[in-house]
Amino acid sequence: MWTILRDVHGCGRPMSGRVQGACRLTEDINDFRRNVREWLADNCPEEMRTPMKGEFDAPWGGRVAQFDSDAQKMWFDRMVERRWLAPDWPEEYGGAGLSAAAVQVLAEELRRIRARPPILSEGLWMIGPAILRFGSDAQKREHLPRIARGQIRWCQGFSEPGAGSDLASLKTRAEDRGDHWLVNGQKVWTSYAHDSDWMFCLVRSEPEASKREGISILLIDMETPGIEARPIRLISGHADFCETFFDDVRVPRDNLLGERGRGWNIAKYILSHEREMIGGSEFEGVTPAPGDLGATLPRGEAPDGMLRAALADYDIDLIAYEAFKKRMADEVTSGTSPLPAMPSVLKNLGADLEMRRKELAMSIGGSEALRFDEEGGAAARTWLRSRSSAIAGGTTEVQWNIIARAALGLK
Repeated sequence: MWTILRDVHGCGRPMSGRVQGACRLTEDINDFRRNVREWLADNCPEEMRTPMKGEFDAPWGGRVAQFDSDAQKMWFDRMVERRWLAPDWPEEYGGAGLSAAAVQVLAEELRRIRARPPILSEGLWMIGPAILRFGSDAQKREHLPRIARGQIRWCQGFSEPGAGSDLASLKTRAEDRGDHWLVNGQKVWTSYAHDSDWMFCLVRSEPEASKREGISILLIDMETPGIEARPIRLISGHADFCETFFDDVRVPRDNLLGERGRGWNIAKYILSHEREMIGGSEFEGVTPAPGDLGATLPRGEAPDGMLRAALADYDIDLIAYEAFKKRMADEVTSGTSPLPAMPSVLKNLGADLEMRRKELAMSIGGSEALRFDEEGGAAARTWLRSRSSAIAGGTTEVQWNIIARAALGLK
């Protein structure tokens, strides 16, 4: 293998410094891949290499973390010890300090063995990167190591009853009281607010400013007096989302993330991470593979022609989508500017695939998939839940508008 790599990169012939560097990089990455593969073989339990049925089949961490099995706990603990929950974060903040190329290799090896995620975490996906980029030194030291160890569970306080797609119209207010902010208002569709330890919350701190210039982001401990989270029971039977109320909630002044009144740019940064996460299926914790839906067909039972064609179309689009994501990752690794509005593109394509996947699972299940009682109904509930993929992180229509303006130059 190394001989082939030397030939490909020009090694074995007189080399310039740049070619020598490329050879060393290739050799280092290949060594890293071998080490990762060996470590995963020894440390990822077999039970954690089986497909997840949904987001409840992996831990969410937090102050009171819950694990469904010893294997789940072991997988989580070993990844924490390896610092691979946040592999690209600096070591001083709990990460492993890996390069972008090494992170990509790690992701590829985890996908290769169909490893379940060791944790599902809005801290890792969304607010952690924002704190790393915009936070003060004190905020980084306080929050990032605990996120990287899965010790704190975060939720997102963005949407409000009158501010959904038009998020900048939010009215939750934060008044400057000297040593603290006094927060009053309401959020809605706050995922898992009732189970979370902290919230990153959009507030209006400058009521006289234009709607995008008067927004700030506060980091709020959910145990603070005056906060009430009320779960909303959905048609799927789950109660993942909440209404969250703030009644004279005192938030320390130092919990302001970034500059006062400049939170809209940070919010856009966070939303870009959320859209990439939704588009990449990380939220569900599932890594679909071509052919795995067809493998769920009852043994010896051939699907009708229309279902067979739909499964083939889905697999082709899934392969193309994974190739597109890899291209984007390669461009980021190489320092090339990725496609404009890439998070929105990934979000819309990934959401469409997720909904089609659940629709096909219903078709494969036939009449049995229509059950909606306590003993059955998992397929129907999952299908109903999947419809929110077109809404979460910004509706599909909003994303198409972003793509039209940013990528296509349309007015």
